[in-house]
Amino acid sequence: MARDTGFPDADAGYDFARLRRQAERARLAQWFTRQPADVNTILPFDEVVAALGATGKTVLGLQVVEVSSIVGSVDRTKDFDRYFRPTSSRLRERWQRIAAAQRRGESVPPVQLYRVGSMHFVIDGHHRVSIAIARGLTTIDAYVTEIHTRISPEGINAPSDLILKDHRRLFLSRVPLEGSQAEAITLTDPFDYAELAENVEAWGFRLSQEVGEFLSRTEVARRWFGEEFLPVVRMARRAGIRDDLTSDAELYMWVACERYRLVRRHIWDEKVFDELRNHSLRRRR
Repeated sequence: MARDTGFPDADAGYDFARLRRQAERARLAQWFTRQPADVNTILPFDEVVAALGATGKTVLGLQVVEVSSIVGSVDRTKDFDRYFRPTSSRLRERWQRIAAAQRRGESVPPVQLYRVGSMHFVIDGHHRVSIAIARGLTTIDAYVTEIHTRISPEGINAPSDLILKDHRRLFLSRVPLEGSQAEAITLTDPFDYAELAENVEAWGFRLSQEVGEFLSRTEVARRWFGEEFLPVVRMARRAGIRDDLTSDAELYMWVACERYRLVRRHIWDEKVFDELRNHSLRRRR
């Protein structure tokens, strides 16, 4: 909790030292509990946007922003941790000077932020955000620019989560599904997205040969989802195959791979699903 003795310089020094202790304790706790190395790492804006695929931006102007939503930085990823606690004493002088000025009632300009989904990334004002956290403030004034992305940023909690988003973005560039169709394809292993994309492209190639004309990626994606993915998932669910798989995309991948391994044909019929169901039951024993 921030201290307020009426002596701005002393209180600012106390707040900085407290945040530094918290940062070191968090680092040690991460090490002792064997948490992922990036659990306390601030999110890098450039890497997040690269993984999600930027499609445009909108200048929103002056906003009141929840401090807890500020989780990343454009260019100061080494100076602060995920909770904007200073990572070294090198920042002390400037940090305390700004903090003391605020305590004396001096005005400070709003910070500048990028917004990606519900997350905010600091362009300018890292010290001010850190000081707001030290003082227990819940909101901060900010000039905000919203970044629009190809895929949803939901689920990003640490830099290690970006690989899954990056592979999903690449999948959707190869299989350009939109809206609810894109949302229906969720995988937990990032490398499964590449395998599924190859599966769809192979299906599209066979379809092009069948109809005797070239089909665009958009047309292949649309027809694959409606003519292949949905029917297969429905039949697999009705047959009780791999009830342990809650993701329809992961269920589809399993039955598609096992179908070809077992029967060596790209067809779906009751005989195939009977074989898959029996194989699934044997697998659980």
